[in-house]
Amino acid sequence: MTTAALLGAWDAARARAAAGAWGPPRDMLFRRADGGATRLAIADRDARSWAEAVDQRADLGTLAGLSLCLRLLALVEVMGRSAWLAGLFSVTAEGVELHPALLRAAASMPLDSGARFDAAALRGLLSRALPARMPA
Repeated sequence: MTTAALLGAWDAARARAAAGAWGPPRDMLFRRADGGATRLAIADRDARSWAEAVDQRADLGTLAGLSLCLRLLALVEVMGRSAWLAGLFSVTAEGVELHPALLRAAASMPLDSGARFDAAALRGLLSRALPARMPA
């Protein structure tokens, strides 16, 4: 996954959501090695819109398109639940600015079984990627 693909999908998804173009609900079923299954439902209106934008751009029927969609949704989700990420992105009416280290991490780190980023692992990865702050 490239950072350019992730950023391009973000922009396309945001434009689609801003236009109120909501996609259909989607259910995804992933078979696990232990014989069980993990079901992911994309039912939220905004998430449906973002998934539809990625489908139009990268085809959710492909592994690359599915990965792009799940990473995009996981990035939005972790940004919303992890206050410590606030300094690494800015969302304005004109678009989003994501710190390159956050974008690289979202493009490369694994998702958990719930298709989310592990916030602690993300924090650890970013702590190594970002320079330490200089004392005042």
